[in-house]
Formats: sequence, C-alpha cells, structure tokens
Amino acid sequence: MSLTRPLPGEYAEGYATYIAEAGEGDVLAHLQAQQEEVATLFGELSDTQGGFRYAPGKWSLKDLLQHIIDAERIFTYRCLRIGRGDATPMPGFDEDPYAAAAQADTRTMADLITEWRALRTASLALFRSLPDAAWGNQGITNSRAITARCIPYITLGHAAHHLTVIRERYLPALK
Repeated sequence: MSLTRPLPGEYAEGYATYIAEAGEGDVLAHLQAQQEEVATLFGELSDTQGGFRYAPGKWSLKDLLQHIIDAERIFTYRCLRIGRGDATPMPGFDEDPYAAAAQADTRTMADLITEWRALRTASLALFRSLPDAAWGNQGITNSRAITARCIPYITLGHAAHHLTVIRERYLPALK
C-alpha cells in the first residue's frame, strides 16, 4: 500500500491541525501504536476519575473517550464511502449533541476501552483493505472536498489532539 501524506489542497483548512498532529512516518503504524496509548491512558483511570471534568461545562474523561470513538466512526465511514468511489456529499456532525446522547458517564471505563480497541482494530482493517488507487478518491464532507488519503491522518491527529488536552488539563488536576 502506498498511503502518502495528504497535500493541503486535499482537505479543508480546519483539518490542517489534525493532519499536522499526525506527525511523520507510517500513519497506519502510528494508528496501531496509538490504540495501545489510548487504552493504557484511560485504563489507568478509575470509573470515578473517568467522570472528572476539569471545569464546569467541560466534558468528562469518559465523554472525551466516547467523543474520540464517535468521531473515528464517522471519519472511517467517510473513508469507506470515498474509498469505494461514492461521491454523494456527506454532512458534518455536531459533537455536543452526540456527547449528550451517548451518556458516557453511565458506562464503565473498561466498557469504553473495549469499544475503543474494537473500533480502532476495525478502522485499521478498513484502511489496510483499501486499494492504492482509492486513496486519491475525492468526496465531499461538510460541504468541503476531501480525499480518502486524508482520513487516516485526521483520525490519528484528532485522537492525538485530545490526548494532549487530557495530559495538559485533566491529568494534572487529578493529582
């Protein structure tokens, strides 16, 4: 497979930060490593700690993990459609109603981590299954053009972004 880093014209500017956070190198290897990184970080938290919010109105740590899961599901669904040549425009999504509807605080950390592992395994299987030619396919999401090649990078960078927020704002307040 020849999955190469996307160029700026292949995605909306709003994704630039996530693509930059994906770093350099083999994106699929980084996604594989990140699977364990996320599981380990959240696995060290008790269910009570998973309900922690660093400020009023902010998501809990469980909400954040559920958000990472939900966003990855949407990203990989987009990749599937674009990778298979489906040019039907896809809408964006508002993460706040998703977070409220998910009720992540009612779940255990173990359950969320199990879901995370299963999802990332499935995402990697999809990414590895796409033929080389599919990565250049273009689709429309949230009224903006994007190629399939961008989505593994966005997926990696999105989770990395939230891991940084967790390490900078949540974990220090838990100590």
